[in-house]
Amino acid sequence: MKKLGYLFLAVTLWSCSTTKNINNRSEKWVTLFNGKDVKDWNVKIHHHDYNVNFGNTFRVVDGIIQVRYDQYGDFNDQFGHLYYKTPFSYYHLKLKYRFVGELQKGAPSYTLRNSGVMFHSQDPKTMPKEQDWPISVEMQFLGGLSDGRPRTTGNMCSPGTDIFYQGKLYDGHCLDSKSKTYDGDQWVSAELIVMGDSIVKHIINGDTVLQYSKPQIGGGVANSFDPKIKIDGKALTQGFIALQSEGQPVDFKDIQIMELPHHNKKKSN
Repeated sequence: MKKLGYLFLAVTLWSCSTTKNINNRSEKWVTLFNGKDVKDWNVKIHHHDYNVNFGNTFRVVDGIIQVRYDQYGDFNDQFGHLYYKTPFSYYHLKLKYRFVGELQKGAPSYTLRNSGVMFHSQDPKTMPKEQDWPISVEMQFLGGLSDGRPRTTGNMCSPGTDIFYQGKLYDGHCLDSKSKTYDGDQWVSAELIVMGDSIVKHIINGDTVLQYSKPQIGGGVANSFDPKIKIDGKALTQGFIALQSEGQPVDFKDIQIMELPHHNKKKSN
């Protein structure tokens, strides 16, 4: 009996260890940006065909993805996005960003020190040449204007989508977070936790600043899309991740993702 007890204990410990190792294997940080190039990423810029990196908008310098407009002239609403090559569903994304330089001539005033990361985005291959914004949800990044006024970052914006906030369908396009204001050209750490079509959390410099749920297709703002793609009310369970370009020079680095197991899903409003 004593030997059977030892055997049972050994099998139990092995089983727990194996389960732990399996979970650890499925929850590892993976680097999306190699610090050298953006070969694993694809470009779509308004007024241009898929994968035309007009004006070398997205470039890599000293291990950083730079968004620049020195070859543009007038901005001409050439809003752009740099998409990672594969979609994701349940994950924890983290990156760092900073604003630099001056707003490009002709860019809308609201894009001053404004950028973001789009997620649950449509495939950029499905975007017509004249579609301005991808149907997606945005974790919006805003920089302080050094005027003493609060300007939150890690906000939510919803081009062609809807979300639920505090148990109700949110009827606005953007939703402010409760973050601090970050002035100057400092690096800011941003994290995004996405659980399919359930919970979404925005984290800035380690603090959870916004939480909402049920991302789905709907709403306005996105224009000139293929109507077959915009199926209002359709739950967004997965999609592409993209870095934004909308007239303000910005840098991105340290982009990593950890895919999360689906059994962690928790329904919540």
